[in-house]
Amino acid sequence: MRGWPFIKVLPVKTNLQFVKFAKPFGLLSVVLVIASIIGCFWPGLNMGIDFRGGASMEVSKPAGQVVALDELRSAVGELGLGDVGVQGIARRGTDVNDGSTAIVRFQIPEGQDQSQVVRQVEAVITDAVGEVTYSDVAVVGSKVSNELFTSGMLALGMAVVLMFAYIWFRFEPQFGFGAIAGLVHDVILVFGLIVLMRLEFSLNMVAAILTVIGYSMNDTVVVFDRLRENLRKYKQMPLREVIDLSINETLSRTIITGVTAIMVLAALAIWGGEALFGFSIALMAGIIIGTYSSIYVGAPIILLWGVKRGGATDDATPVKLGMASRP
Repeated sequence: MRGWPFIKVLPVKTNLQFVKFAKPFGLLSVVLVIASIIGCFWPGLNMGIDFRGGASMEVSKPAGQVVALDELRSAVGELGLGDVGVQGIARRGTDVNDGSTAIVRFQIPEGQDQSQVVRQVEAVITDAVGEVTYSDVAVVGSKVSNELFTSGMLALGMAVVLMFAYIWFRFEPQFGFGAIAGLVHDVILVFGLIVLMRLEFSLNMVAAILTVIGYSMNDTVVVFDRLRENLRKYKQMPLREVIDLSINETLSRTIITGVTAIMVLAALAIWGGEALFGFSIALMAGIIIGTYSSIYVGAPIILLWGVKRGGATDDATPVKLGMASRP
C-alpha cells in the first residue's frame, strides 16, 4: 500500500522556524500557568479517597466463585459516595488472586454516621453480587489523608529537584534552568487540566504526574543534547538558528514517540474503565504539554540567557547562517 507504513509520510527533514513564535507562545504559557495556579486554589482539586479519607472493606466469596468487580463498582457508585475504588486482591492466606476477593474503598459524606453508611454499602453489594463475607472494615481519617497528600507533593517536588541536579551536571546551568522551567510548566498545566475536567486527584494522579515529569525530561534532554552538539558543530551560526535546527532535527523522533504513547493511552482511557480514565487523560495531556514545553519553554530560556561558545557568551544577535564572522 502506497504511503504505508505511516512513518514514511513524515518528512525526513523539516525547516520550521520555532523561535520566531517564541514570544506569543511564551505569553500563552504564562497565562495558562497563572490560570492553573488560581484553579488549584479556587475551585481547587477534586480530592479522591486517598486524600480525603473514607472507608475500606474486604469483600470475599467462597473459593472458586468470582466477585464481579464492575457490578460491585457500579452498585456502590450509585450511592453517591464520591470516589469509589474497587480492586481485586489475593485470597487471604494465599498468594493467588482467583477473583473471589476484592477491596472496596469509598468516601463517607460529612455529617453522616459512618456505621450507617457502611451498612448501606454492604446492602447494595449483597444485592448486586449476592452473598459475600465482609471483613477488615476500616475508616481512614482526614489526618492520615492529609499526611498522604503532603507525602505525594513532596515526592513531586523531590522529582523536580533531582531532575534539575541531573541537567545541571550534564549540561550548563542555563540548560538546567530551561529544563526546570519546562518541568514546572508541565506539572502546573497538568494540575490545571485536572481542575478543569474535575478529575479526581488520587495516588493514581500523582503517579501520572511523576510519569509526565520523566517523559518531559527525556524529551528535553534529547533536544538539549542535539543543541549542545550543534553548538560545537556550528560555532558561527546565530543561537536562534542553532535552536531551530536542533528542534527540527529531533522533531520526527518526538512526534513518533508522542503519537505512539498517546495511541496506547487513548485505548487505555476508552477500554480501561473508570479507574484508569483520569490517569490516562492526565498522561496524554502531559505528553502533549511536555513536547510543547521542550520547544517553547526550555529552548527560549536558553536563547534569553545565552550560551558560552569559545569563551564568550553567545546571544541571538550575531552572524547569519553560513557566514563566518570577520575580525
